[in-house]
Amino acid sequence: MSKKQKVNKVVLAYSGGLDTSVIVPWLKENYGCEVIAFCADIGQGGEELSGLEKKALDSGASKVYVEDLRHEFAKDFLMPMMQSGAIYERQYLLGTSIARPLIAKWQVAIAEAEGADAVAHGATGKGNDQVRFELTYKALNPTLKVIAPWREWDIRSREDALAYAKKHNVPVVHTEKSIYSRDRNMWHLSHEGGILENPANEPEEPMFQWTTSPENAPDEPEVVKIDFEKGIPVAVNDVSLPPAALIEKLNELGAKHGVGRVDLVENRLVGMKSRGVYETPGGTILYAAHRELESLTLDRDTLHYKEEMAVRYAELVYYGKWYTFLREALQSFVEKTQETVTGWVKVKLYKGNVIVVGRSSLESLYREDFATFGKEDVYDQSDAVGFITLFGLQMKVRAMMEVSDGGKTRYSAPDYSKFKRD
Repeated sequence: MSKKQKVNKVVLAYSGGLDTSVIVPWLKENYGCEVIAFCADIGQGGEELSGLEKKALDSGASKVYVEDLRHEFAKDFLMPMMQSGAIYERQYLLGTSIARPLIAKWQVAIAEAEGADAVAHGATGKGNDQVRFELTYKALNPTLKVIAPWREWDIRSREDALAYAKKHNVPVVHTEKSIYSRDRNMWHLSHEGGILENPANEPEEPMFQWTTSPENAPDEPEVVKIDFEKGIPVAVNDVSLPPAALIEKLNELGAKHGVGRVDLVENRLVGMKSRGVYETPGGTILYAAHRELESLTLDRDTLHYKEEMAVRYAELVYYGKWYTFLREALQSFVEKTQETVTGWVKVKLYKGNVIVVGRSSLESLYREDFATFGKEDVYDQSDAVGFITLFGLQMKVRAMMEVSDGGKTRYSAPDYSKFKRD
């Protein structure tokens, strides 16, 4: 967006960190606009939210919103994604990706309520988050102007930002800068930068802030029971819990046993590769338990097709396309598949591992009692002859063509009688 465009009031996605604290006066200086700060509480921890309102006002914001969105995040975003089985590039449980559509949704809602004509974010111009924020803005209110300071300003380092803050009397707590860039919410904690920029380097143990190292985890395993109703987890160890509290409970159990660490080189949406280390203790447990219950209650064709769909679903979340017709259509399919995913799963947590040790469902398609029925009621073994003939007919026809002139099929073993021994 050109700086020449007129902006009267902007809603900024505000975290209270150095970057967004500096963005407040920068917006006022460069756009001459009123700035409203918005922070979403999605379980990032009380230390990040402490004193946030005063800090934003002292930075120059005219108004501050701090919304507790933990329940909405768990119920309307994390649970639907978990039900889909979406995992990006086989390992990433999409903790940062899934949070952005919720934050941006509330930004738009506050902008509309406040009569603002613009929204702003602190994402850089080379990452994924700028796309996730701005696609949501486009989907929910394309009339809003978008300001992305990192694509406009001359600030290029922490030192530059500190100098700008000092010049504009922005209150910044001078703490030692971590070498890592982190993002935390109730689903995960991510780490990037520092020594991780070289994919050959092993992460240093002090980097991890949530999960116990598997080596230091308890020597005794712990069995956890999770109950599901139509694909939604509803209880842990027979204690009923709402979605957010249930995730927090599993986070506590998983972190204690070193569960949920992932070290991944991933393909960013913008085209480059990046290396990230993730801690997702509760989510890792949930995905394993849910997958196991589906294996019991879904037929083969539905289960296999759902696995294919999950790859596409994960891409949509990673790319910031949550608010699209395709994602909603895929969600309808997922909801249909979950109608029978009711029952319980027991997992054993032990030194970084989630080991399924039991599962049960009244909707189970695994039926031992079928073996006691008459042979024609469920399965007649003599039917296998015709089935195998038809199932392998194309293979048989090709082989018959190859041998029709006295030849051999291309898979025939060589004639060892023609080889001479030394």
